[in-house]
Amino acid sequence: MAVCDADARAVEGVTTAQPDWISRVADVTNETQMDAFLSNVETAWGGIDVVCANAGTGGPAGRIEDMSYADWQSCVAVNLHGTFLTCRWAARLMRAQGSGLIVITSSTAGLFGYPLRSPYATAKWGLVGLTKTLAMELGPAGVRVNAIAPGSVTGDRMERVLSNESAASGRDIEELRASYVKNTSLRTWVSGDDLADMALFLASPAASKVSGQVMAVDGHTEALV
Repeated sequence: MAVCDADARAVEGVTTAQPDWISRVADVTNETQMDAFLSNVETAWGGIDVVCANAGTGGPAGRIEDMSYADWQSCVAVNLHGTFLTCRWAARLMRAQGSGLIVITSSTAGLFGYPLRSPYATAKWGLVGLTKTLAMELGPAGVRVNAIAPGSVTGDRMERVLSNESAASGRDIEELRASYVKNTSLRTWVSGDDLADMALFLASPAASKVSGQVMAVDGHTEALV
């Protein structure tokens, strides 16, 4: 396994827990840092079977007329441009070897409009387009490309999202929390394990003919409001 993260503490934790993994500090929006990390992986392994382009950020919350261009750029850069850098490298390597799987993390925000979260929704819609396009480009070479669209995932990140949306909208956090659950058909949150299970399925022989798909793991989101 090879992983990178802009957070040095996160990378240190991986290195301690999994000393056999390749783990490096790298900002997915920095072409030089990503090229160095990915070149290290290529040198160590020669080829690669599965690439998960998973880095993302929730970005700012607020009305578009109140949003700074810097905040917009930062959100789109991490979610969309960082995935481009990862996929560009993976496409070259996988096309040459004639096999491989790219898994891109989009979001249910890439399937709906998302009030007060325009840069995030824009980037996640862009990732759906990238998934569909790369599946077409790389399919003849035997490479599959799919996206996972998570719903509301429990954890610290979602708590920050709720806090930001509460500040932007004036709605109570618990009211927002309840609305996220109410807007899913299964009336449930999603866990990290749910997403990992989908990634493992896509990497398994059972999904050998699955490509160009956006796999929503979200309890069936009915709306994002």
